[in-house]
Amino acid sequence: MNADPGTPDIDFDAIAKGLTMAVPFAGHVGLEITEVGAGEATVVLPQRAELNNHVGSQHAGALFTAAETASGAAFVGAFALRMGDVVPLAKSAEIAYEKIANGPITATGKLGIDAAEALATLDAEGKVEFPCEVELTDKDGQRVATATVHWHIRLKG
Repeated sequence: MNADPGTPDIDFDAIAKGLTMAVPFAGHVGLEITEVGAGEATVVLPQRAELNNHVGSQHAGALFTAAETASGAAFVGAFALRMGDVVPLAKSAEIAYEKIANGPITATGKLGIDAAEALATLDAEGKVEFPCEVELTDKDGQRVATATVHWHIRLKG
């Protein structure tokens, strides 16, 4: 629950659980959305043989999926009270693989814009675009990749 007395209570735990069920591909890969907050989220990519690449480490596509999922969950956390009003689409993404990724990988996404600013733009223009920055780390906290996912959000209708 949201502890900030200036904002409505939002059950971020329920959002995380709901997102895991609502995004079938993330479930197929085995991602676990472990934390959602107002404009940030954490996703864990398990180490499983079917997710490995030819050298036995996490496959680039699995890492990308974790990053995109973390960015989407961060967006949902920021727009939680408005999700029924919007159509979100990932517009583009970049990822930089920095190290071999072994073991479970944690992807942490954060909105690259203030959520209140994004919502104000949405209300004024009927749409908003913004980046979400993601850092992927291994079990030792070493960064293995970074990503930026650019989101396009528009009002329904």
